[in-house]
Amino acid sequence: METESEPYVRLASLRQLHQVMADMNTARSLADTLQTVADGVVTALGYELACVNLVRPDGDLVVAAFSGNPAAEALITGRVGSRESWERRLNMGETWGDLVFIPHTEGWILDDDDVPQWFTEGPAPRFEDEWHPADRLFAPMYAPGGQGGPHGELLGVLSVDRPRNGRRPGAWGREALQMYAFQAAIAISNAHLRSNMQRALVRLEREQQALRASEESFRQAFEYAPSGMAIAEMGGDQHGRILRTNDALCRLLGRPAAAMRRYSFSDLVHPEDIGTLLRTSAEGGRAELRLGRRDGTYVWVSLRNSVVADAADGPRFLLTHVEDIEERKRRELQLAHRASHDSLTGLPNSAELRARLSARLCQRPPGHPGELESVDAAYGHPAYDAGGHGFDFRPGADPYDGYDHHVHTVAPESEHDDGTKGLAVLFCDLDGFKSINDRFGHNAGDAVLIEVARRLSRGVRDGDTVARLGGDEFVILADGLGRADAQDLAVRLRNEIIQPIRAEGRAVRVGASFGIGWAHCGMTADEVLKSADERMYVEKRSRPKQHRRAG
Repeated sequence: METESEPYVRLASLRQLHQVMADMNTARSLADTLQTVADGVVTALGYELACVNLVRPDGDLVVAAFSGNPAAEALITGRVGSRESWERRLNMGETWGDLVFIPHTEGWILDDDDVPQWFTEGPAPRFEDEWHPADRLFAPMYAPGGQGGPHGELLGVLSVDRPRNGRRPGAWGREALQMYAFQAAIAISNAHLRSNMQRALVRLEREQQALRASEESFRQAFEYAPSGMAIAEMGGDQHGRILRTNDALCRLLGRPAAAMRRYSFSDLVHPEDIGTLLRTSAEGGRAELRLGRRDGTYVWVSLRNSVVADAADGPRFLLTHVEDIEERKRRELQLAHRASHDSLTGLPNSAELRARLSARLCQRPPGHPGELESVDAAYGHPAYDAGGHGFDFRPGADPYDGYDHHVHTVAPESEHDDGTKGLAVLFCDLDGFKSINDRFGHNAGDAVLIEVARRLSRGVRDGDTVARLGGDEFVILADGLGRADAQDLAVRLRNEIIQPIRAEGRAVRVGASFGIGWAHCGMTADEVLKSADERMYVEKRSRPKQHRRAG
């Protein structure tokens, strides 16, 4: 490559460069990788000398590999240069992309620093771009990934000298050296990773040997337990990583034992249950949460942790007992759903509606003296009392002291749309429903209620609440609406409801009257619902009877 004129580069040279890059990525050890990096500069990039200066854990740089001159290699290999001196070199001279070139006219001030270096003899340059024996060219090698600065963490510096063509490298030569340094950094990072992996495998083998030395009775209890069991690392960087699982846990999660060793429980837990897992104490902790199966579903389990020591002063492991509680949780959720939802329509029932509404309202209206600013979301506080908040009602205590994380619910002040957005409460009563029950029976009436519930749910936004208050009365909670928005919503929902409904083989119609109330802090849920109910009756009486009937 050194004999070629830029920008003409022989294909053979590119193949040679590709080969040395492949060689340094297949070296068996870190030392072999470093030597391959140095040799590749000499064999493929056209320099007579190359040196790899590797960053040590303390930050200084050690000459880790040398190529091109055995005498120079024996002189400086293993010697250390301070990070301060290297930083000085990398911040002076000319920058060629990521390369640093220090011409002989400036480099003389570096002759006495502590960076290991070699000196070559040679004549003074005869033309402008001829290489001077005192010229210096450095290619910093940065870790991939962008951490530690604009280029990533500095892994080392590649020093090169004496181009074989006797000239300073041109655009192609600079680009090739810069690309080579980038690939060398990747190879060195991979070598570090392989070295760390080998140490981790050695440590894992020692841990497995310690586990195999456990009493046979424990092994039998672990392997053949009817419920899931796992052993995980305790302490250190790998805390919580699963080391061993029994057949019952593998069957429960549908994952082979080899795959389980790639995870910790924090990798398998449902995202909503991470907090529960973190709050579980490592020693004797217990939690109920969901773990992910291989097919993407989740199963409810009870986790119980205990600590097992291999010997008096040996390693400590976390023994986790995993019990399948999916069936119990399903029954609990079904009971909870039945308690909070209407059995006919599946909508939230009256109790659930009041709970959701109360969770948005506090007992003091906006502007209460001593009110604290809040940055939490409206649904971000616990529901401890009727208003959904943790007030302190002990004698002598300020009941609002604990009320630090609430965003007040406000309502539009004017009967006209003034731009204020609030929590609209739409009270819906069906018109003509009783006549359907009387004429066609309750089965037809139930079919109408189910279809009305479906149309209301379809007509609102995600996050809005549609509830059945009882009988033929429904309530919609829609947050963030102005007065005009709420009125438009009521019109759209009424137009949906009045469309024909198939019930017991016939088409029937019902009408709907809507009353719009507004929830704001200082009101109770019952007061809000009563206000919307009254407005609904005002609206119902204001329309001619023939416009209210089902038809």
